[in-house]
Amino acid sequence: MSIQPYPLHFKPEFKERVWGGRALERFGFDVPQGAIGEGWMIADHPNGVSHVTNGALAGKGLDEIRELFGDTWFGSKGGSSNNGRFPLLIKLLDCNDDLSVQVHPNDHYERLPAGELGKTEMWYVLDAKPGAKIIYGLEQGVDRASLAKAIDEGRIMDCLQEVNVRAGDTFYIPAGTVHALCAGVLVAEIQQNSDTTYRLYDYNRPGLDGKPRELHIEDSLNVIAYEGSGATRMATDNAKPGEWLALASSPYFTTEKGVVRGEWRLTTTGESFVVIIVGEDSGSIEWSAGRVDAKAGDCFLLPANLGQYTLEGSMTVLRSQVP
Repeated sequence: MSIQPYPLHFKPEFKERVWGGRALERFGFDVPQGAIGEGWMIADHPNGVSHVTNGALAGKGLDEIRELFGDTWFGSKGGSSNNGRFPLLIKLLDCNDDLSVQVHPNDHYERLPAGELGKTEMWYVLDAKPGAKIIYGLEQGVDRASLAKAIDEGRIMDCLQEVNVRAGDTFYIPAGTVHALCAGVLVAEIQQNSDTTYRLYDYNRPGLDGKPRELHIEDSLNVIAYEGSGATRMATDNAKPGEWLALASSPYFTTEKGVVRGEWRLTTTGESFVVIIVGEDSGSIEWSAGRVDAKAGDCFLLPANLGQYTLEGSMTVLRSQVP
């Protein structure tokens, strides 16, 4: 199929979650009824595939596009992950209530579900209500034995670090990091293409079906990085127009924040596609053959062979690639 590369925009796959709400409506999406916690913005997973809304490939799923164009569009490093699919999963999360306390395994955990990968991820806080917080790691000195004892005694929260958050904060969450988003936070999430989560604690609440959600205590205790996972956090108020501010660097993705004021000329390489997430305000993406409008909440996949492109307008963006 002979189609010139262009920035791909997708229809989100929305997921109802017990902790979800309606905040994703603010971005102009047609959000289905219910407590919608996740918008899978760029997805190629058995649990959700996003479909293109614009251009010659409108209506086609990311899985089909990857099969059609392979490394030419996705890059010599970004063509696929270890399970043969698109390597990243891009989400927007609306946390109307607290998420479960959880941890993700790495790629080498022997009890991974068939066909699944581990999950290293990062969060960029798009909005946070006053006093909003997250759970981010264990308290100093907590080991497997003390954590298991606290779980048995119903006092797991004593072992967890709580961190206040505000818009613009970013958190890198390697596999093995105990974490949970809490009520009042809206985030963009860049992660490995995985849907593997082990729950340690879920506040003894019922799920959407009225039954308690499954916990995974043994798997969680097995995969936690008790000596530290390499998790890092930072505020990003110092991002300057026309310069990339590094937010996270992992074996699976790099993510930077950029502030667009006017025109910013950039280029892709043949090594990796580029994911652009618009965090605030609006503008456009221009390339040799066209232009597409961009507003807060929009996520675009720029093919590796797109070449020169221009971000224009007044907006804050995140740029992610495969290293």
